[in-house]
Amino acid sequence: MFNMLGKRVRLWSVVAAICLGGCTSIDLEIGFLLDEDIHRQILDQASDSYPEIDTLYISDEIEQLVDGHLNRRDNDRTKVNKLQEILYDEEFLNIQYSDEQTLTAVEAYLTREGNCLSVMNLYVAMARYAGLEASFQTVNVQPNWDRRGSLLVLSQHINATGKLAINSYYVVDFTPEIALQQLTARTVTDLDARALYFNNLGAEALIGERADEALVYFKNALFLDPELSIAWNNIGTTYNRLGNPTFAEYSYEMAFNTDNTNATSINNLAKFYRGTGNIRLAREYEFAIQRFNNRNPYYHYAQGAVEMQARDYEAARLSFRRALRLKELEPDFYIALASVYVALGDREEAQKMRDSAENLLVDNQQIYRPSDQKVRIINTDSILRNNSPGLSIIVN
Repeated sequence: MFNMLGKRVRLWSVVAAICLGGCTSIDLEIGFLLDEDIHRQILDQASDSYPEIDTLYISDEIEQLVDGHLNRRDNDRTKVNKLQEILYDEEFLNIQYSDEQTLTAVEAYLTREGNCLSVMNLYVAMARYAGLEASFQTVNVQPNWDRRGSLLVLSQHINATGKLAINSYYVVDFTPEIALQQLTARTVTDLDARALYFNNLGAEALIGERADEALVYFKNALFLDPELSIAWNNIGTTYNRLGNPTFAEYSYEMAFNTDNTNATSINNLAKFYRGTGNIRLAREYEFAIQRFNNRNPYYHYAQGAVEMQARDYEAARLSFRRALRLKELEPDFYIALASVYVALGDREEAQKMRDSAENLLVDNQQIYRPSDQKVRIINTDSILRNNSPGLSIIVN
């Protein structure tokens, strides 16, 4: 949802020794037991608290804009391209990226800006009105933390996709130049996307020091999707802020219980136990995160970036090599190694790394790549794997 740029290297030096997200499970048995009483008090609502908010509603004005630019006889590929023009061309909406607030479809239209979830709300609604198949799709961002007040925020990403033919589909994106993890995507339901919307509102409220408001949003997100791990993590941080350690601990445990790749929840539990003086448990969880990091290619990639910044090129080479051994289909790892070899004066090896990256991109066009074109037509079956989407908060 949010993506923060320009602070990557500085913040990597802070969090690279803590945890970075990935798709490898964390080797840790937390002995979690469902507590029905606590669970019922957290998930204490019987209906959506915000039925008046329709994130996919579009007004007559928006429908007229679509009708005026699209011809109902256009084929689906033409419709996809024309919708891109409506959203991004200067003569139309010229929507700009902003990470300030998560918006509904109509709010994104009125403000002419938004983050990826906001603009995908607008795109999916317009696409369906135009007769296109359109669904939300989550995709992992290479881990990138941003400091917001006393909190660190990890951003992930959402876009839109739809089938054009039996073996053809499109992917529509709205993002500045971010680094996306290759081979990670999954289609999610409208209800999932709505839960992510309220999770984002909760995170924005928590960042703004409005913990009571954040609690309401996170509860609504969990009512919509009780398995939303990032919302369990975030509501745990909220309860911690509100002075309820019992509910905070339970929520962090639920976050890990629903997704055993959720390193943020384990990191938050480690900090929680250090704060309560339970050093034995804190160390156990910290060791689990370190073991997880050692198996995570993006952790080593982040370490390499920090070492490059410090001009420790040999250490950076080793870190990028470790990343590559763990994930050979990541073009960015080859590009990073090329930079190291240039710094080491080995231009021949640098060119080999560039060639490997280019070959991956040419031979595997279905591999997910960020693009300033914002739309891609993919003519092969997807090989994208599952990921855990959302905006997640780590206790600092």
